[in-house]
Amino acid sequence: MSGSLDPIHGRGATDNPPNRFERLHYEPEPDDDCPEQTTSKTQFLRDSSRSIIATNDSPDVGFSASINPYRGCEHGCAYCYARPTHEYLGFSAGLDFETRILVKEDAPDLLRHELSSPKWQPQVLGISGVTDAYQPIERRLQLTRRCLEVLADFRNPAAVITKNHLVTRDIDVLKQLAEHDAVMVFLSITSLDGELSRTLEPRASQPAGRLAAIEELARAGVPAGVMVAPVIPGLTDHEMPAILQAAANVGASSAGYTLVRLPYAVAPIFEQWLAQHAPDKKEKVLSRLREMRGGKLNDPRFRSRMRGEGPLAKTIKDLFTMSRKRAGLDKRTFSLSTASFRNPGARQGSLFD
Repeated sequence: MSGSLDPIHGRGATDNPPNRFERLHYEPEPDDDCPEQTTSKTQFLRDSSRSIIATNDSPDVGFSASINPYRGCEHGCAYCYARPTHEYLGFSAGLDFETRILVKEDAPDLLRHELSSPKWQPQVLGISGVTDAYQPIERRLQLTRRCLEVLADFRNPAAVITKNHLVTRDIDVLKQLAEHDAVMVFLSITSLDGELSRTLEPRASQPAGRLAAIEELARAGVPAGVMVAPVIPGLTDHEMPAILQAAANVGASSAGYTLVRLPYAVAPIFEQWLAQHAPDKKEKVLSRLREMRGGKLNDPRFRSRMRGEGPLAKTIKDLFTMSRKRAGLDKRTFSLSTASFRNPGARQGSLFD
């Protein structure tokens, strides 16, 4: 990627790096009127997937099944580890990821069908395991809300992770799940600095909005936590104590953290963001990441990929542990329950069967 391109207002990426699976790539001339560098308009495309529940075998996350009503994410976070998933669709991990959003219009119906199957074993479903289920288009399409309504019908537990205050719109449905210990909502907060967030996560809610969401959820009786995620060493790691305390002050009941991950095309996209928005910190950030990633910017190995390794990784872990304890976020343990699961569409036998 060229370092000379100007930032695009409201976007995390500056252009479209080559897709590693494609042989051909369009390279604009310097004076070309290239829409990749000027457009801010998002396209929404129909996704014809015939299933909605995806499974994983990662020991790093708290669930082995998840749903994602959207592919790509208009939040446009410069560091987003999910960007390379767009390459499987023939798009770029750059601007395409945040401007070409695939919409699973049948997601609620597919979810109801899969939960109704005799093969379904009730378990926690992660929502936003890849891209954010509460990105801006959700306000209009309400696919995530309708999926939550299905989960409430079945009383199947869900863990929601989002950067958007929009999750509070669905408090009525989330409360239904909470009555059966079947929901937990985490707000991901990278920084409390609104200006930094505006360029790093351009179309996500501002930090104050995310804290407000925690407060509204907690007040309504919906268990809410905070994810200090991702931690970016040399840029945001020093904010961890303040983030945890701020979340505790508004009612968060639990906390976690992850280290920034830069797989494949994400690394050059994030490097370019650093060059444009934090040039004085660029080498510091990258050198610290390499220190925790065995000399590389990314380490895909299970267990290591979320936290890193080495003395600096331990320092961050110790800071989190101490700050969480100081904020009182280590006192409550909460687990989601499948005990109330039901299949509302199953045939009810009569007393004479």
